[in-house]
Amino acid sequence: MSPIGNEPFFDQCDDRRHGATGVTAEGAAWLASAGTYPRSTLAFWRERPDAPVVLPCGIAFDVVNAPVIFGRRMLDRLWDEGPGSGPVAVHRGRMLLFAAPGTAQRLPSLLEWEEWGSSVGREGGRTEDVPPLLCHGTGDAVTVPAPVLAGGTPASHAAADGTPVARATVDAGPADDAPAGRPASRWLVAPDTRHPWLPGPEILLWAAVRAARAAVRISIFPPADQDAKVYDVSRRR
Repeated sequence: MSPIGNEPFFDQCDDRRHGATGVTAEGAAWLASAGTYPRSTLAFWRERPDAPVVLPCGIAFDVVNAPVIFGRRMLDRLWDEGPGSGPVAVHRGRMLLFAAPGTAQRLPSLLEWEEWGSSVGREGGRTEDVPPLLCHGTGDAVTVPAPVLAGGTPASHAAADGTPVARATVDAGPADDAPAGRPASRWLVAPDTRHPWLPGPEILLWAAVRAARAAVRISIFPPADQDAKVYDVSRRR
């Protein structure tokens, strides 16, 4: 195993065959910095690289927690039309979008101002039946996926076409639970720097509103044979 430094956190995470962003040494250090005892977290991951951990929000990051289908639509908007995203994970049918500290306090009031969840849909505006977004900030904690999946695979998906390592994939399945063979807790865009760019509340509001508008125009269930969406994380600010 490589020590925590500039080297890959685990040798497997630098394997180009996987074609997806893995948790690097700097990314693992950033995640661990959210806790009270960062060195203990890193030591635990050296011993158990395939184990998720619970980390507090409000210090290194906040988290916006969305149903996986709606969260995927937000992620599509962020990458296709916006500035990209920070780290993103899936945990038990929910998508966790890592955001700038303070987002959890500010975003709910912005959503309320937008009449989020209004029963009256508007042309080009709010829609009915939009799922609630859970905001985790100071005083909350989230389960963070392991850096490496069981069996030594980096904890993010590989593109089917062998996409370069500076990419990450998002599964297209609508199920609340992970399909057979797909872990329930995994990275979609894994942290790879010690100071990743994180979206703030205004950017996430923008993505959520556009995801809601898209939901009324197209089916939320993609075709069964649709390939996973690929995001070029080299665009991240």
